[in-house]
Amino acid sequence: MNSFTLLFILLLSLSIITHLYLDWRQARAIRSHRTAVPQPFSDKIELAAHHKAADYNLAKGRLGRLELVVDTLLLLLWTLAGGLELLDQLWRHSALAPLWQGTAVIISFMLIGALLALPFSLYRTFILEQRFGFNQTTPATFIKDIFIQLLLTLIIGVPFIALILWLMQNSGANWWLWVWGSWLSFSLLMLWGYPRFIAPLFNKFTPLDNPDLVSRIETLLKKCGFTTGGLFVMDGSKRSRHGNAYFSGLGKEKRIIFFDTLLNELTSDEIEAVLAHELGHFHHHHIPKRILLMAVIALAALATLAWLIEMSWFYTGLGVSTPSNHMALLLFMLTLPLVTLFLQPLMALSSRRHEFEADQFAASVASADRLISALVKLYRDNASTLTPDELHSAFYDSHPPAAIRIARLQQHLS
Repeated sequence: MNSFTLLFILLLSLSIITHLYLDWRQARAIRSHRTAVPQPFSDKIELAAHHKAADYNLAKGRLGRLELVVDTLLLLLWTLAGGLELLDQLWRHSALAPLWQGTAVIISFMLIGALLALPFSLYRTFILEQRFGFNQTTPATFIKDIFIQLLLTLIIGVPFIALILWLMQNSGANWWLWVWGSWLSFSLLMLWGYPRFIAPLFNKFTPLDNPDLVSRIETLLKKCGFTTGGLFVMDGSKRSRHGNAYFSGLGKEKRIIFFDTLLNELTSDEIEAVLAHELGHFHHHHIPKRILLMAVIALAALATLAWLIEMSWFYTGLGVSTPSNHMALLLFMLTLPLVTLFLQPLMALSSRRHEFEADQFAASVASADRLISALVKLYRDNASTLTPDELHSAFYDSHPPAAIRIARLQQHLS
């Protein structure tokens, strides 16, 4: 057992302990506040809804812990137990050229991983979400989604992975810069093309058919200097009762998407306030900032991979005997989350700051009171916990805790 194997085991152990400790704190916080609705929400959310949210989040936590155990075992099976080595050797006996052998290994790994994750997806959809009244997905829709995802993996994933491996093989010592540029270009292309070409494969998008609401939204957009490729309603109720709204696309393809479940629950004033919050992200350039941050992180990661790919201990320490570009990629993808785990609180902190800024913008151009009303309904209808543990929230949550967020907005009412 070399030193890198020991480091890998240490990082994996630290990761498991961190996740389990934070989950334990979260469960304790939820249980301790289950008996009463927190004061800021006591006149807005019924006790039954609060109980449902507590039980729902505790159930999700139990499932998450089981997934953590299974994922850890699978990681050990793929690496130290020789799973990747076996998969690689099987494809080396094929008649494919080395480039396509590597592509086949990576695609096979992805498909096997998806198959092994299928039981959890089935349980989450048809048992957990069903038990709490959220699931709307039929078995036929579930199967159709899997089939479409498989096709997309083959149609998009195979050429892109082959391109990456080709660049690693033929671009010299600075291959990682070429790979970074290709990855960034691909990511931007997907941001542009996803709403027009891929999302409609899963959901139906229809123009918003509410003249009064459309008029109000267009006035708000003009006030904020925002141009859009259209206002659309997505049939989110086809799969879930959860509600949401979001922007999708880049440039002239930017679309404003409302879940039909959201439109059914919120008033026009509340919808306008929610949209104003989303426009706040646009006003503060949050999306370009996030793209830039991810680009910098990806560049650093690829530079690190360019160093590791030349180190024999990187392969042998993780159960692989034959170095190759595709195995280096797989090993790096498997181990990277163990290293970046403790960057997660910083990412979450940045995201929460963006949410506060977007809330402040919404309060200035629409209504803080209406945004509060909309958020409370969303917390209630989505069974979001109102009493998260502070440390758990700081580590994971991309949005501020409900009580803190509402308190900030209430400052704009005085």
